[in-house]
Amino acid sequence: MKKSILLPAIMLALAFTVNAQNDTMYVMKSGLIAGKFNVNTEVDSVIFYKPTIETSGTFTDARDGNVYSWVIIGNKVWMAENLKYLPSVADPGTGSQTTPYYYVYGYDGTDVTDAKATSNYTIYGVLYNWPAAVNACPTGWHLSSDAEWIQLTDYLGGESVAGGKLKETGTTHWNSPNTGATNETGFTALPGGYRGYTGTFYYIGYHGYWWSATALDATNAWYRYIYYDDSNVSSNYYNKEEGFSVRCVRD
Repeated sequence: MKKSILLPAIMLALAFTVNAQNDTMYVMKSGLIAGKFNVNTEVDSVIFYKPTIETSGTFTDARDGNVYSWVIIGNKVWMAENLKYLPSVADPGTGSQTTPYYYVYGYDGTDVTDAKATSNYTIYGVLYNWPAAVNACPTGWHLSSDAEWIQLTDYLGGESVAGGKLKETGTTHWNSPNTGATNETGFTALPGGYRGYTGTFYYIGYHGYWWSATALDATNAWYRYIYYDDSNVSSNYYNKEEGFSVRCVRD
């Protein structure tokens, strides 16, 4: 059996050696000649090129000029920062399950310029109710779906360890102990807290919350959250009126 398999290959190699022409460059694919060139008249140099695949970079949101970092995790391109798109800003007492609203943690006015001047906007970005979140990402990007979050956490070894691999390290923004944080993915998850449907902001420095694009029903949608004192990424659904952070995925 082995002889019957090897003999044709040996004969092909011998035939090629016998029939090969001097001063000729052969391009081979799967053992066959894909092309041949006379090195005296058709070739003056040979370059072997292996393209470099970028695994991180930046892009600019044309709507407002904000520059975001991005990173490849698995086969998806994720934003490595919370979205900052802020076409308007509502005070925390204003909310809706159907009308888009945008919030900045700790800011209780309605002036976009003033809201953007706060450190919470600069560091943690904007908190969106779900109707705002599903349309907030720039052209060429979209709000991460529940399936994409599942794919992300599965790729990182499961929900019980994925949070640590996504969290920014140290205690500059996360409160101590920031359990398990390595940020080995470059995702740089931050604890931006959330705006509750009661009109109050909660848990900045302790928890990060991110909407998914997947609704459970007319009232609730799926989201992810990460805590300062464990390495989990947890999933749940909540009222669409809540204000959570947004991470976009490239289309």
